[in-house]
Formats: sequence, structure tokens, C-alpha cells
Amino acid sequence: MDISTNYQTKIMGVINANEDSFFKESRFEGAFAISRIEQMINDGANIIDIGGVSSRPGSVSVSSDEELFRVKPIIDSIYEQRLYDKTEFSLDSYDPFVLKYALDRGFKIVNDITGLSNDEVCKIASYYNAKVVIMHMQNNPNNMQKKPEYNDVVLDIDNFFKERIKKAKSFGLEEIILDVGIGFGKTLTHNLKLLKNLDYFKHFGCELLIGASRKSMIDMISPSSIEERLPGTLAIHLASIENGASIIRCHDVKEHNQAIKVQEAIKRAEIL
Repeated sequence: MDISTNYQTKIMGVINANEDSFFKESRFEGAFAISRIEQMINDGANIIDIGGVSSRPGSVSVSSDEELFRVKPIIDSIYEQRLYDKTEFSLDSYDPFVLKYALDRGFKIVNDITGLSNDEVCKIASYYNAKVVIMHMQNNPNNMQKKPEYNDVVLDIDNFFKERIKKAKSFGLEEIILDVGIGFGKTLTHNLKLLKNLDYFKHFGCELLIGASRKSMIDMISPSSIEERLPGTLAIHLASIENGASIIRCHDVKEHNQAIKVQEAIKRAEIL
């Protein structure tokens, strides 16, 4: 793969089908979820990411049956209405059973916060020729923010990506997206260093995804409630695009679409 590839910027809208997602405005069920998905598509989403399990700090996993129970009505409606013809759909899951259900119904992307740790996820993604998001997380959501430490956060994650990309390719997976995992087992200093040095990871030739939407690092910099963090979110995501990210995972699609269009217009403007 050509490591100099410049990918088109894409917006990944977030839909959560669980009651404990940290941002309540992203929680939807049934017909309300479909209405929100259609609105996101109209607002400029290139990808819609559906999740049934919270991964916020301190959260705990649920059974396969419970996760499928939460996301099944949304997946079924997407399939019945052929919404996958309008945009790409991603499932935020690391459960093989639930992923198979989604991939069998028009989903194209596996968004795995465990970074393909489970061979069964690799096998299923390969069978459906799916794209995979390899995200880095230190430990697990229940304990990831308990004093995370690295020798060097950039080099440590770089080594993690090398290992997991090799694993992915051994299963025949070629369309790989990398996510450094902002807020997943990282301090504010770690997060800022990763964002500042994001272009370092471009040497893999993969698309880079950043998802810092309304996260607590914004509150650490400028005290604010979750509902007040859109400006900080836009600042992080626009800087991430400048530093090499091409996929932005966010709750506020319309606002991101406008901000990115303005950013791109400035970049295209003539230099005297």
C-alpha cells in the first residue's frame, strides 16, 4: 500500500443502542434510531457506527444475547429499508456472534475496540471481506483509566499496530483502519501527544480514525459538561485532520460537516 496516500475525509456518525452511553444525546432505539440515521445521512455522514455496549471508563461488558437484543431492531430496520445503499454501516463491537449478524445484513465495517484480539472476529471479518478498525486500548473499559503508563505512548502504540496489522493480514484482511484510542487507557498528556504526533502513524499506509467527541479530556483542558464540549470536539478533530486523520467519529455530524468544509476551503485558497 502506498504510504503517501491522501484519503478523503469521512465523517462517522455515532448511534448508541444502550442506556449507559456517556452522551445521552447519542442514545436511540427502534424507529427513533432510524430517523436519526436518516438525518445523519442528510447531514453528511459517510459512515454510521452502531453500538450496543458502552465502552466509557468503568463500564462493564454484557452477554452476546443482550448486545444483540439491543442492536437487532436497528440492524433489521437498516436491512429492510436498504439504508446500506445510502451510506456505509459499522458495528462497534468485539462479539463474533453480534458482528456476524450485522455483516450478514449489509454492514461493511468492524469497529473493534480490542484491536482484533479475538481470532473469531478476524475470521468473520475476513469471511465477509469487511473493513476493520484496529483500536488501541490499554487494559479494558472497567480499569483502563486507573493510572495508565507507557514507556513512550507513540512508540508503544506503533508496536501494537505493527503486531495487529500483521495478524489482520494473516487472516486475509486488507482494508485496515487504525485508531489510537483517545481516552482508552490514556492520560490527558498521552492523548495530547498522540494527537500532536498523529502523522507518525501514516507510515502504515492505513486510514487513521480519531474519535474524541465530547470526551473528558476537553473538560480537563476547559472545565465543561458533556453537553458543552462541542467546540473542544471540533478543535480536536480539525487538528487531527491536519495531522493525518481521514475518518472522524463524532456525535454531531452536521456541525462537523460544516467545519470540515470550511477547513478544506481555506486549504484550497490561493497563496500570494
